[in-house]
Amino acid sequence: QAFFLVIDDAPQNLALMDELLADFYTVKVAPNGPRGLKIAGQVPPPDLILLDVMMPEMDGYEVCRQLKESPATRDIPVIFLTAKTQLADEQQGFAVGAVDYIAKPISPPILMARVSTHLALRQAANFLRDQNAYLEQEVVNRTEEVRLVQEATILAMTSLAETRDNETGNHLLRTQRYVRTLAIGLREHPRFAAVLTDE
Repeated sequence: QAFFLVIDDAPQNLALMDELLADFYTVKVAPNGPRGLKIAGQVPPPDLILLDVMMPEMDGYEVCRQLKESPATRDIPVIFLTAKTQLADEQQGFAVGAVDYIAKPISPPILMARVSTHLALRQAANFLRDQNAYLEQEVVNRTEEVRLVQEATILAMTSLAETRDNETGNHLLRTQRYVRTLAIGLREHPRFAAVLTDE
């Protein structure tokens, strides 16, 4: 079940949000910005944050700004719920990182539709992020497999040359040792230090 955090300084608004959402989602409430930030930083983090703008001590814009600055909370969608309905207010809300802006008084059908939409978008984004991480790991694994096959091929060719002509095989081994010795020596040179790693 999705976990929502509602941050609002008005107890009646917290009660209303809990009443509207609790049948469908797990809901936690916070009466101010600092408390909301603390809950948002816990594990597991909320799937969605509903945030009032006009609050004492720390307004919603600042709360959102801090949420977006933290790696632990920056991907959590924030929806502003506010009586501030001027265009400039909405622009400021989107500028600090909100995904939506709903005017009070709240219309329950609009709230539920918007919440559902942003929750689905978050789940899709999480899926894509997981898929990207999986694919990146697959690329690393396949690259390592190719490297191992290349090394095995080189060793096989060296062994083949050695069995066909002992002098050629020994020449390859001597050359390999010379190149290794040169590389180890050049590793200390400033021009090559970043390129010639132990590997």
